Amino acid sequence: MLKVEGIDVFYGNIHAVRQISFSVEQGEIVTLIGANGAGKSTILNTVSGLLRPKNGTVTFEGRRIDHLPPHKVLTFGLAQVPEGRRIFSRMTVEENLEMGGYTRPGAECAGALEDVYRRFPRLAERRRQIAGTLSGGEQQMLAMGRALMAKPKLLMLDEPSMGLAPLLVEQIFEIIKELHAAGTTILLVEQNAQMALSVADRAYVLETGRIVMEGAAAALLEDDKVRSAYLGS
Repeated sequence: MLKVEGIDVFYGNIHAVRQISFSVEQGEIVTLIGANGAGKSTILNTVSGLLRPKNGTVTFEGRRIDHLPPHKVLTFGLAQVPEGRRIFSRMTVEENLEMGGYTRPGAECAGALEDVYRRFPRLAERRRQIAGTLSGGEQQMLAMGRALMAKPKLLMLDEPSMGLAPLLVEQIFEIIKELHAAGTTILLVEQNAQMALSVADRAYVLETGRIVMEGAAAALLEDDKVRSAYLGS
């Protein structure tokens, strides 16, 4: 479904991502793990069109997308939930969700909205509430719901557990598993390596802009180097 080949990404003179190559097959959960500054978010932002690679290609369902703007990438079925949620804090919950469906016809958007409310009943209860007054966990649900309004084939999640209490982290990962079971392919960036590896099919480990390990998530969860560096054991 997604193929990233040899991308180099720079911030000015800083070489943030170096010759990164990986793939995501339809129906998988693939996770990118690594410390802060390893390049995980940069990779997602490049795939979604927010950044341009200096070298390399990004292909989605056989179509090259690394030269396209984000709104065009979205129409092909690839949506991103950004780090830090990035909701529209002065708009209502429902207005935020409607923004997520702006590429879809009105009738489809209405159906997508009801689907989101079925999946996130708490958002339905707060549909008229100003989004900035929601709790952190509710804001994360809203950010995920907004992305789901586009009916993505591939959902990219950037640090969904960031800043959340352990109980809420468990809830968010249960939602991730439910989305996957419903047929959504997921590319997950997550600092909580334990949680990420526990739900993923495959994983790539990044250090300073390079992939240093890859393999089945279950195998990496038991790898001594991964456990020492990322799992605290």
